[in-house]
Amino acid sequence: MELGTHAGFIIASYALCILTVLVLVAWVRIDKANQERALKELAEQGISRARRVHESR
Repeated sequence: MELGTHAGFIIASYALCILTVLVLVAWVRIDKANQERALKELAEQGISRARRVHESR
């Protein structure tokens, strides 16, 4: 595969894109873990995400 005189730019661009995607995936996984931990702490305090439906209707 011949990339010509722009090979450095092409390789650097692909590397930057791959790095960006990997950082975003890591960020989402870390944020998910933090959100799950926060929800667990709230559940332990008796606070629920479930919507309560009033039976007075």
